[in-house]
Amino acid sequence: MSELIDQSELQSRAARLVEAAKKAGADACDAIAVTGVSLAVDVREGAVEETERAEGDDVTLRVFVGKRTAAVSANQLDDPAGLAERAVAMAKVAPEDPYAGLADPDLLVKEFPALELLDTREMTAEELTRIALEAEAAGLAVDGVSKSGGAGASWRLAGVVLATSHGFEGAYMASRYGMSMTAVAGDGTTMERDYDFDSRTYFEDLENPAEIGRRAGERAVRRLNPQKLSTRTANVIYESRAARSILGHLTGAINGASIARKTSFLRNRMGEAILAPGIKVVDDPFKRRGAATRPFDGEGTRADVLNVVEDGVLQHWFLDGASARELGLKPNGRAHRSGSGTSPGATNITLMPGDKTMEELMAEAGTGLLVTDLIGHGVNGLTGDYSRGAAGFWFENGEIVEPVSEITIAGNLNDMFKRLVPGSDLDNRYSAATPSLMIEGMALAGS
Repeated sequence: MSELIDQSELQSRAARLVEAAKKAGADACDAIAVTGVSLAVDVREGAVEETERAEGDDVTLRVFVGKRTAAVSANQLDDPAGLAERAVAMAKVAPEDPYAGLADPDLLVKEFPALELLDTREMTAEELTRIALEAEAAGLAVDGVSKSGGAGASWRLAGVVLATSHGFEGAYMASRYGMSMTAVAGDGTTMERDYDFDSRTYFEDLENPAEIGRRAGERAVRRLNPQKLSTRTANVIYESRAARSILGHLTGAINGASIARKTSFLRNRMGEAILAPGIKVVDDPFKRRGAATRPFDGEGTRADVLNVVEDGVLQHWFLDGASARELGLKPNGRAHRSGSGTSPGATNITLMPGDKTMEELMAEAGTGLLVTDLIGHGVNGLTGDYSRGAAGFWFENGEIVEPVSEITIAGNLNDMFKRLVPGSDLDNRYSAATPSLMIEGMALAGS
């Protein structure tokens, strides 16, 4: 893959910018160089609809003059000195930020672990087309599927280099392969659609395209003729795909920036039980072949695996350098780089599974709603108030009775977290991983 991404050139760019910034008068600085190439193919009804190849190349210099900071970006590095001088001039007139600065040198990564981030298999448009067509054909073969909503396959390769004025230099390359299929069942005003997908770091880990297509078709067909529910209180089970959103709400609420701004409903809950007893949430930046795995964070800071929640008790915020300084804490390697700066966030976060299958959760709940799809983003991060549109299946005596739609689920995340019961069906493929989750006594608004 050296002909696609020249990592030594990336390292040279970042190093040249750092040296130029020091000469221009920056007290401290860092530079991040990112390059990537991607290829994607979309098909519909047996024909290629679109083939897209993209290449990106970007370098960003961030400088500090006292407690003032500024950042500049460029696609080409023809004039490092000019770019550095512009950044320093911008920083000198920027407002002071008391929490700005590079990471503590003692916290920088010294050794880089092998994390299996790069599969050297380069994909062609023909190979991606074959994968997408196979997934689509399998979806269309499902009885009841009337048409394809499209299928796709993709491949991406990225290279990242971070260099700082206090001596850090790190680099890595990562690959990603993916595919998806959307199936449409029924016709006219009774059509329903659903999808399935997979995304992996290594091509060999991808599911069979025919399985993706078949599941997409079956999911669409079982949604046909949905009924409406009357307003009521009911037990709710989120299948693992939908349950990732619940984990996402937790992740956002323990983000150090939200805590520092006092905009999180969990801001005063460190050391307290926020989930049910026995529940554990782990954030692992070193998960091999993980979707969010990385050898260093956006500041070059080393990280540890964090037991974010242990036996239901909150143990950690996600902290970058700025949020940690503002809170008087030590950063924990969770800085995400967004070009001009960093923000804290999770890496590979997992809500660990319980010991009950989906069928056992439904049997325990007796009657309730199985959520397979969520709509909207109705969550108040300050209060924890929760309101989301949903679709799925009504079940009674532990058995699915009928598909349902046009439902609103309401509650408060403080209470919902305390009533979480995790299933055993952990979907561990993505950066936010969770099993199915049951929550008793949710308010449902229907017809």
